[in-house]
Amino acid sequence: MSSYVEEVLVADEKIVHLGHISLWSMWHLIALGIITLPIVIGLFFLGQAYVRYKTTELAITSKRVIVKTGFISRSTMEINLNKVESLQVDQAVMGRMFNFGTLTISGTGTTHAPLAGIANPIEFRKTFIGAQDRARAGA
Repeated sequence: MSSYVEEVLVADEKIVHLGHISLWSMWHLIALGIITLPIVIGLFFLGQAYVRYKTTELAITSKRVIVKTGFISRSTMEINLNKVESLQVDQAVMGRMFNFGTLTISGTGTTHAPLAGIANPIEFRKTFIGAQDRARAGA
């Protein structure tokens, strides 16, 4: 089973960076799941954390930024690299300690919903800036 990102690549488009949700950002679901596991409801919380982790895809390609969330109901966002005006990173104290944060991608004239709990957000932003510079140089 291939990922959504791999399925939507067009000719001459390559994946530059794959991002994912940090397990640290879901510590509350995991802890609650472990604590309530003896009364079976813990499976619901652990399942919710697992589904969120496995169904959130975040990628920078040579042409665009692709974000996909959801399992049964899918939500996607794809923005061409040359249409992204900024990529904002927000990290609270826990995020700084465990290297996760919220990304907000602003496209030409619009701001998209924040993507919370992304692992290595600074690395994602650095890779994005490099990919955007290469795309502009190639244009």
